[in-house]
Amino acid sequence: MSEGRLLIGYSRALPWRHRPEATRLLEALAAPDHTFDAVVIGEPQRAFYGSQFSDTFPVLQHFGVDLWVPDVGSRIDPDSDIHELRMTIFGGISKGERRRIQRRVIGAMEAATVHQGRFLGGRPPYGYRIASVGPHPNPSKAADGINLHVLEPDPATAPAVQRVFDLYLSGTGLRAIATRLNQERLPCPSAHDPDRNTHRLKDGWQASTVRAILTNPCYLGHQVWGRWHRVERLLDPMDVAAGTVTVFRRSAAERIVTSTEPSHPALVSPEAFRRVQSLLASGSASAAERPHTVRSATSPYQLRGRLHCGLCGRRMSGHRRGPTLHYRCRAADLVPSKRPEHPRTVYLREDGLVETLDDWLHSVLAPDRLEATVRTLATNSEASLADDSRRQAITARIGDAQQRLAQFKEALTRGADPGMVSAWINEAQADLARARTDLALLNNAVPAELTRADLTTVLRDMSSLVSALSTAEPSTKPDIYRDLGLRMECHHDTGEVEAEISTAEACAKRGVRGGT
Repeated sequence: MSEGRLLIGYSRALPWRHRPEATRLLEALAAPDHTFDAVVIGEPQRAFYGSQFSDTFPVLQHFGVDLWVPDVGSRIDPDSDIHELRMTIFGGISKGERRRIQRRVIGAMEAATVHQGRFLGGRPPYGYRIASVGPHPNPSKAADGINLHVLEPDPATAPAVQRVFDLYLSGTGLRAIATRLNQERLPCPSAHDPDRNTHRLKDGWQASTVRAILTNPCYLGHQVWGRWHRVERLLDPMDVAAGTVTVFRRSAAERIVTSTEPSHPALVSPEAFRRVQSLLASGSASAAERPHTVRSATSPYQLRGRLHCGLCGRRMSGHRRGPTLHYRCRAADLVPSKRPEHPRTVYLREDGLVETLDDWLHSVLAPDRLEATVRTLATNSEASLADDSRRQAITARIGDAQQRLAQFKEALTRGADPGMVSAWINEAQADLARARTDLALLNNAVPAELTRADLTTVLRDMSSLVSALSTAEPSTKPDIYRDLGLRMECHHDTGEVEAEISTAEACAKRGVRGGT
């Protein structure tokens, strides 16, 4: 054996090219001077999930490398239907095992919530803090120094929660409550507990923050679990083999479980909570039933949803000033902590901008410019604006998690409570693992592996869209810009607007994978 690789630390549901060690193995295969002629898989049900064997084995065959699986008893014969069937069964076993584990874990956590009212980890709700109540009931965890934790009112934030409920019941709206709390410089939940909210901006109270507090049944004193659940979505709907990505979705009422007995002190009374929910529901219902009048516009906004402010990253909104249409970004719409860095209002006229944009699109996608554009893209590997922004954000998350881990380990050496610090370390390690997975997915994505013929075909489709711009009505241009994958960013300090078009939409219609 020349080298061993452990495909651990990442979900088996991830395709091989999204697992770092597996990716290195595939890269070593492609090297003309690779020093091995076979790959041995010790546990096929952990290496191959679902149909991954069918996606991976042809790669090994292509580079002349054999696959040996001890459970099969020999080298995998590419001409053997029995071998292929057995490996397919291993993939099904792997998928079924993962699903069974998920169901068992969810069932155990639901039971612990309903029957024991146990706090199952994570960030405590705003208004509470985590308290240790002795060794963990699981002997193995207790032997490792892990304690059982419960929620207790936080003296610094519990009164703020009660005040939010009182203000809303007195007739104050969500935005007015957020504005008042910001004016009083009361730290918002993410600013109060920044170590557990590294993914948030800590930039003040917002109406959505107030609503989240008002709708959280945890403040009734009962433990609640399952308000959010994981959902796996295809990474690329046109390429199932690319795998899935996990996202969180708000759960339906029937999926949420609540403890039968109180598990921690309540911050609001059941009557006050019911009144708040009734007011929120009646407000939503009346807004939905209220008749809306559609304003007629002589010229629709052609760049709606396409133009972003380079200072704050938000989409710029349409605004009419006299006979002309503008796009603006107002500092008044930002949270107070961001307003000093932002001009009072950033304005941009639409007419001159659309004319310049169309001229640029014709200069790169006109029929007589296609060949030059293909040559440029074929030799250009520059990342898109969106990828650069995502990579910077993920790298910052990794650095933050590593810094927290160092701080927590130092706290242990200074005599801090091992149980509490262990929970912090586990959370930081989980954040670090998630960030590294996100970075690996971003780095290992292969959106630009287009052949020259595919690239020419896709750009020809985009060229036909650009050719229609000169005669298109203003009402149809937003759809054309959308199909071009247009994104624009206004830089107020330099007076420049940066534009980017993506081949993703055209590639999806052609059934090929594309980049930007």
